[in-house]
Amino acid sequence: MAISSANGIDAAPRKQTLNSNYVDFTSSATEGWAQQYLPDLMEQEAEVYGKRTIAGFLAQVGAEEPSASDRVVWSEQGRLHLAYTATYNDNNTDYTIVNDVDGNTVGANHGIRVGDMVIMSVAGATAKGYVSAIDPDDDNDDQIRVIAYGAANMATALGSTATTAGAVRILVIGSEFEKGTDGRSAANAPKFKSHSNKHIIMKDFYEVSGSDAAQVGWVEISGEEGQSGYLWYLKAAGDTRARFSDYLEMTMLEAEKAVDGAGAIGGTDQSTSDGTEGLFAAIETRGHQSSGVTGVNAATDLAEFDQILATFDQNGAIEENMLFVDRGTSLAIDDMLASMNSYGAGGTSYGVFDNQEDMALNLGFSGFRRGSYDFYKSDFRYLNDKGTRGALNDTVSNIRGVVIPAGVSSVYDEQLGKNLKRPFLHVRYRQSETESRKYKTWVTGSVGAMTSGKDVMEVHYLSERCLVVQGANNFMLLN
Repeated sequence: MAISSANGIDAAPRKQTLNSNYVDFTSSATEGWAQQYLPDLMEQEAEVYGKRTIAGFLAQVGAEEPSASDRVVWSEQGRLHLAYTATYNDNNTDYTIVNDVDGNTVGANHGIRVGDMVIMSVAGATAKGYVSAIDPDDDNDDQIRVIAYGAANMATALGSTATTAGAVRILVIGSEFEKGTDGRSAANAPKFKSHSNKHIIMKDFYEVSGSDAAQVGWVEISGEEGQSGYLWYLKAAGDTRARFSDYLEMTMLEAEKAVDGAGAIGGTDQSTSDGTEGLFAAIETRGHQSSGVTGVNAATDLAEFDQILATFDQNGAIEENMLFVDRGTSLAIDDMLASMNSYGAGGTSYGVFDNQEDMALNLGFSGFRRGSYDFYKSDFRYLNDKGTRGALNDTVSNIRGVVIPAGVSSVYDEQLGKNLKRPFLHVRYRQSETESRKYKTWVTGSVGAMTSGKDVMEVHYLSERCLVVQGANNFMLLN
């Protein structure tokens, strides 16, 4: 017979699987924890997302330096040789200078002088000429008069399209003077481009009450900041710190300068002094985008990639470059390189371990050389992670990677008053002899710190920094 206790609990053992055999965590505390059987608890938190932070990209490709001013100003050298686009002026010999070779408006500030020998090209036709006058009609210094060497005039030398095709390209290749003539009447001064960027202040904050800080949980925590144990507030505080560290990097990648009248700005004057220029904005403004070079998305075949190389040839021609790309672009580049292999069409290339057929197969490439350029490819976690920009790339055609030159550039630092060698990419943070705002954190409240009567622990985070992208003409976005 069954043995019944006075309180109504059926104590007879039964070989059955019942809900009553387990602790019910979904019911009230009285009902759930009144059961006598303890489940097999796996108290350690499972790390199902692997490494969750994206910080580290800027540390790999750049440097960090202190700055004692609100704004960082630097200058970059201009091109050495003179090349422009011009428009035809209806008299077979005169042309109006419009832009330089990089598309910047020049007008009367061009460097062409009387006596220059030039090559002119339009619509596939090329002819050489001699600059006989600047401002021939005494009405505008942006006009030049060019006498043809091989024809009656430049319009004839260039053919019928010279007067209808639009922009004419002009390249200065030297000069010619008659015997006994005077020298140059004007000198060309070297020109430079001045750029600046503004520090921005970033903040974050975490708060926990004194009671919660003293409460032990049953989940054993772990995190990117090294937190461990059974105090859940350590988990939350560590995650806040890791998230803030990621925001420091994400802001340096994504930030944009504000336009006049913009309202959603952290500053007070709502003008162009607000915001800061991040890496992507700098490349979009002063660098190159693969969609504008190849006419398609990021390079997926050799012909498209060669157009990217041609763009680099027109600029700094820096030999070593780093490719940071998302997964799709990384695989596309692997496929592009594999198709160049002798085994690509009819089989597979052997892999690592002495390239033996019966060993591991390696279908990926971490580096390659094309022409005079070396490229080192790496996955860019920020572009892959669905919690960051990887979520945007799922639905829209967006940034798929970035090409960053290796090495350093020589620039003139106005603050120090001399030329310096610096990485093309580096972070500037505010610092003086008494204050460093690179990465500040402090604790207030009555829990631990005991700085106020408030029964909480408040953890504050602050940084003031900006990104300096020097020589953005050597960078490219793959989009």
